[in-house]
Amino acid sequence: MDLTNKHILVVGLARTGVSVARFLAARNARVTVTDLRDETSLAAVREELGGLDIRWVLGRHDERDFVDADLIVVSPGVPQDHPLLVAAQKAGTEIVSEIELAGRFISAPIVAITGTNGKTTTTTLAGKIFKGNGFSTYVGGNIGDPLVELVESGETVERVVAEISSFQLEWITTFRPRVAALLNLSEDHLDRYASYQEYIDAKLRIFENQTSDDFAVVNRDDPLVWKHAQGLKARLVPFSRKQELEQGVFHRDGLITIRHNGMEESFSTEAIRLQGVHNLENIMAAMACCLLLGCQLETSFAIARDFESLHHRMEFVRKYKGVSYYEDSKATNVGSVEKALESFDNITLIAGGKDKGGSYTPLVPLVQERVRHLILIGEAADRMQFELGSLTDTHRATTLEEAVWLAAQITPSGGTVLMSPACSSFDMFKDYEERAARYIAAVKAL
Repeated sequence: MDLTNKHILVVGLARTGVSVARFLAARNARVTVTDLRDETSLAAVREELGGLDIRWVLGRHDERDFVDADLIVVSPGVPQDHPLLVAAQKAGTEIVSEIELAGRFISAPIVAITGTNGKTTTTTLAGKIFKGNGFSTYVGGNIGDPLVELVESGETVERVVAEISSFQLEWITTFRPRVAALLNLSEDHLDRYASYQEYIDAKLRIFENQTSDDFAVVNRDDPLVWKHAQGLKARLVPFSRKQELEQGVFHRDGLITIRHNGMEESFSTEAIRLQGVHNLENIMAAMACCLLLGCQLETSFAIARDFESLHHRMEFVRKYKGVSYYEDSKATNVGSVEKALESFDNITLIAGGKDKGGSYTPLVPLVQERVRHLILIGEAADRMQFELGSLTDTHRATTLEEAVWLAAQITPSGGTVLMSPACSSFDMFKDYEERAARYIAAVKAL
């Protein structure tokens, strides 16, 4: 793809947009960057891109820039129905996401991992497995480092592992992973998508350009995933923690078993460090992705066995007066909370935050069965109380610190206090990491 003298518009100057602008300028494109934030807000970005031949349009967007561009590269935070993107489409302008742009320059096999929950853990683990098997590996995408930074660096790698969000998949046309994994589907981002099906359709695009030479790693236990996996062009490799599979990776009686192309191997899960049933799924998915691209079984499982939880995902904080406290601030949707609740009994659940538009009713059976006390905080508290409050002993707290103090009063020895919000954090905190830090501090202050 020759970018020389092409008029290219970069929309949005968060981490991805900055990397894209630098990459394009280095390839002699005529780059315009645009962001609704003003020069003062973007002073650090301007300094970072200083010295590059870039035209800046800040504090506004100009329609002419959109309709006259040869190519538009959109940051993930910009919605697909933005009026100026719609106008550009009508004018015949090509619009791509950063992963689409980067994918056109990457020759190494790509493992792309998506799903509502578990993406970061699975991607990080897969990266460690590839590296532990001796493959030079780039790990990036939605997890932190944009894929275009690999291309910009000129580094040659043997494997690329990418966490991919639904937003990144909205503007692909040729992006084709050698292995694509769909971990699960549950309601999320309904503040961005018009319907749940629109969100699902965006996720499914990860398989769109695959052929029979490629692999689709899919969750056999998720009815929606399995339904949509039928008819894919790629070869299906299922994983399951609930049933034995003739082919694929499954968990049964304390063993993870891999069956593939006449080979069968089993490994005990007893020494696995990751807590939670969802992490069994993440481990099986990561191992499947890696084994399909040349990794050795025993080495791979040893790495998976010793892998420890990432921050803010079912992270153990402390035990106090016989009660275990867990922090799961990254659980910003109902699907991730379901997995957390499946992992414990006798739970005091702290939940709530900024509502994302989905229903909380999928939590009903688990709240009835496993949650002894429910403490609600944040903007979503009223709706959560309406949908869940009658199922168990329910309380309200005005701050997270008050919720932790209340949990300590009402949870008996042997119980578990779990902060797993099912909501985003932006009503009370800067982000989920600040929410986690405040919870951890409150627990340690007991």
